[in-house]
Amino acid sequence: MKIILATSNMGKVREIADIFKDEEVVPYGDLVSPFEIEENGADFASNALIKAREVYRKLPEKEGVLVLSDDSGISVPLLGGEPGIYSARYAGYGASDKDNLFKLAGELEKRGVKETPAFYTAAIALISPYGDYVVHGWMHGKVLNEPRGEGGFGYDPLFIPEGYDKTLGELEPEIKREISHRSKALELARPIVAMLRSLYE
Repeated sequence: MKIILATSNMGKVREIADIFKDEEVVPYGDLVSPFEIEENGADFASNALIKAREVYRKLPEKEGVLVLSDDSGISVPLLGGEPGIYSARYAGYGASDKDNLFKLAGELEKRGVKETPAFYTAAIALISPYGDYVVHGWMHGKVLNEPRGEGGFGYDPLFIPEGYDKTLGELEPEIKREISHRSKALELARPIVAMLRSLYE
């Protein structure tokens, strides 16, 4: 079975391919020309489904494939849940990871806060001829007003997971993979992938 990833973010591609080592994992851009998808859902699950359905619709060959999409982000209760579903474009459309990171750090600075509780959410959508599925994973911790570490991507240098004293930008990639919201959601997706594989065989 081939798992088509509805993302062009190579950080996510590597992370997902690492979890599904026994499957053929392919970014959708290898099969169709990359295109813009309007993520206008009200929550992470809706946006993940929108992305996966759009990619599935455009695939030239749908036999024996499963489209997997992730929508994820960080939420800060102090900021009313921001950036939330707007995490990838918090500093505006076309914003880089650094732009978004510094915007979040700046929002904490404005409030005179050095650190505050925060959590990551990941919604994984799976689209196949046998139905649509969504699972969620979370990672709780706190967010800082100054980045620490060069590892990871997105808001990783600002976020310290519960039970650790280092940011995701400072932790070893292996540790991050074990505890991340995306890893937890992908683990929940495993039985669904296994069930779909059995239907294809």
